[in-house]
Amino acid sequence: MHSQKIQQLFVRYKILALLIAVALIWVFFHVKTDQAFITPNNLSNLFRQMAITGMLACGMVFIIIAGEIDLSIGSQLGLLGGVVAILTVNMGWGTWPSIGAVLVLGLMIGAFNGFVVTRMRVPSFIVGLGGMLAFRGIVLYVTGSSTIAPAPDDLIALGQGFVPPTLSRWIGGVIFLALIGITVRRRVRRGKLGLQQGSVWVDVARLVAIGVVMAGFIRMLNDANGIPIPVMILLALLAVFTYVSTQTVFGRHVYAVGGNMEATRLSGVNVGRVKLVVFAIMGLMCAFAGIITVARTGSGSPSAGTGGELDAISACFIGGTSMRGGSGTVYGALIGALVMASLDSGMQLMDVDNSWQMIIKGVILVLAVWVDVLSGSNRNG
Repeated sequence: MHSQKIQQLFVRYKILALLIAVALIWVFFHVKTDQAFITPNNLSNLFRQMAITGMLACGMVFIIIAGEIDLSIGSQLGLLGGVVAILTVNMGWGTWPSIGAVLVLGLMIGAFNGFVVTRMRVPSFIVGLGGMLAFRGIVLYVTGSSTIAPAPDDLIALGQGFVPPTLSRWIGGVIFLALIGITVRRRVRRGKLGLQQGSVWVDVARLVAIGVVMAGFIRMLNDANGIPIPVMILLALLAVFTYVSTQTVFGRHVYAVGGNMEATRLSGVNVGRVKLVVFAIMGLMCAFAGIITVARTGSGSPSAGTGGELDAISACFIGGTSMRGGSGTVYGALIGALVMASLDSGMQLMDVDNSWQMIIKGVILVLAVWVDVLSGSNRNG
């Protein structure tokens, strides 16, 4: 009985449990590194590191919710990053036309993967595995297996620049007001429909907690030059993906397809089209991540994105996305990405051997899926 209660708490408050886990990880590393972890500069670097995994996780959440998987995203990131480096450095294109071209190319590559999965009926695991090898081979071929540098200054500014502190505060204020508006609108709408809803104080407490976290986040990063531009791009993507998943018909269809594909097909939803769009979105996220990777490092490396698919998939599972499909959230996946980045950053500061870093990350991934299995058996029980 006691274990069942713990399972129910995990299911209902998975995000809260994750945030507590992040806090414990931060305190542990802060103590172990002689107060070097929770500092403005280190957290600024941590969030910048997390941004690329977060962008991949945004797309991967939709793919896993729809009941599929894509193992090629690390190689897609490497290829799209290599293309933006070739266009800007070797071919002399301007930064913005190059970015536009790479975003379109990412969308096309993702749509091609989706076409092979939905129309040619090849399992997504195999399509991803084939793509992982093929896209990495293409990037090695087009770059001649050598690093392409130096990237133009306006591209580098995207990866290494900061949003001015005053603008950060204004953006934070607007986002907080928008959250209040969304919460009020939801309560009014549910009231009109006569649907059951939680107490007002729960919503107020949640908004206060979010406001405190946002204020602390902005204050901390403003002490270290401001919010990094990649982090601001990630926050914008979080807003877009959360809106799409919770407020649009397409978002509901993605969850329905992953939850019960046959019933969704019988209800008239074009399941193939939903899956194809989800893969196309994933390709677009790989383009974003590839561009920011080149902008951060100032060069296009043929090995960029190696292992990126594992970090993104781990972030999704740690963030509560069910491996069975049909459930998960974008913000959960981003907190999962924050857990991964925090572990990386802390272990590097502690100078933990690389072999142990890999072992610890592997164990945490298995634990995250075990929690999903526990909560799933609890729901079914």
